[in-house]
Amino acid sequence: MSDLCENNVSRRAILGAAGALFAWSFVPKFAYAAAGARDARFVCIVLRGAMDGLSAVAPVGDPDYVGLRESIALSTQGGTPALPLDGFFALHPAMPNLLRLYKAGQATVIHATSTGYRDRSHFDGQDVLESGQPGPGRTESGWMNRLLLILPEGERIAQHGALGVGPVPPLIVRGRAPVTGWAPAILPKAKEDLAQRLLDLYAARDPELGVQLRSGLDTERLAGRMGGMAGQPTAGASAAMRRVAEGAARLVNADDGPRIAALAFDGWDTHANEGGATGQLAQLLGGLDGAFAALEAGLKERWADTVVMVVTEFGRTARVNGTVGTDHGNGTVAFLVGGAVKGGRVIADWPGLRPENLFERRDLRPTTDIRSVAKGVLADLFGISTARLAEDVFPDTPDLKPIQGLVG
Repeated sequence: MSDLCENNVSRRAILGAAGALFAWSFVPKFAYAAAGARDARFVCIVLRGAMDGLSAVAPVGDPDYVGLRESIALSTQGGTPALPLDGFFALHPAMPNLLRLYKAGQATVIHATSTGYRDRSHFDGQDVLESGQPGPGRTESGWMNRLLLILPEGERIAQHGALGVGPVPPLIVRGRAPVTGWAPAILPKAKEDLAQRLLDLYAARDPELGVQLRSGLDTERLAGRMGGMAGQPTAGASAAMRRVAEGAARLVNADDGPRIAALAFDGWDTHANEGGATGQLAQLLGGLDGAFAALEAGLKERWADTVVMVVTEFGRTARVNGTVGTDHGNGTVAFLVGGAVKGGRVIADWPGLRPENLFERRDLRPTTDIRSVAKGVLADLFGISTARLAEDVFPDTPDLKPIQGLVG
């Protein structure tokens, strides 16, 4: 499957090269806000590279699981046991914080899920996931940006819009609605006086760009309050996920900050040496678990009105490969986390892991479309109608009904 492992960072940067110096807000401006009294927050975390859902949440009750997974199979017994959820599924041992949230009714697992895409290319799979379109190649906007355009008019979201975290804002939030980008720095920043001189220069020569630059500098200052990330050395993907989540939480928690945010975490393409209860995937899942804790702590009282959705472009093969890893697959797992989540459950129309039940006799067969999950969250959290979701947010999906009861 190595021929499908594109350099998605550079290609995506080419598609989205709309500027990433400091931060950027796209124009024109539109008015939008959530309906109702709840001052809701919605954060979407995209795991790029295809997370192994059969290891993140292991179907330990399926009799065919251990035979397919061999040395990387999880077990609820032994020195590093998986964390039981409901008697059939068990959470990876690297995610004790997620287990705590699950037991508190603030986390839901959706298993055997995917988009409608089935061809196993990272680049196309990510485009389908983030654009919300039926197929690849229609990447002019992301579904979270289109969500902003249809929210009823109001002050909260209209003034502060959405946040896209990364060198280029993720496709999922790009489009006509205004988005503030934030690229967490790993190198020392320019001195404040240099930034101010640049701001003065652009304000005099190009007032519109000066406004955008000021917005970017304000975003950087806000993200850096109470101990930002500027100048900190890299400490591995796990620590980086938590630090990015801490900064995003400060922005989303602020009274004058965005209510909607998208984060993208790379590195989930585990073709070799994936590991089981410990190892490469365990470190990544531990980083994601730390990101949950950082978001909960940073959002403080806002956590009660927050939904964090975690998605990935597709899953991995059901059978372990010859390099003790897994290749590109289909069905995987998604998470909903937050104080507004009606949690404490695993939602799964489980297809089984017998060879005849696998997709093309190799992958976990998807039985739940991730767009139905997203529709359910958006309908409950923001009051979006089923018709608008099917027409504007996820085009051409009238037959994909929102899953009800995901948000309390």
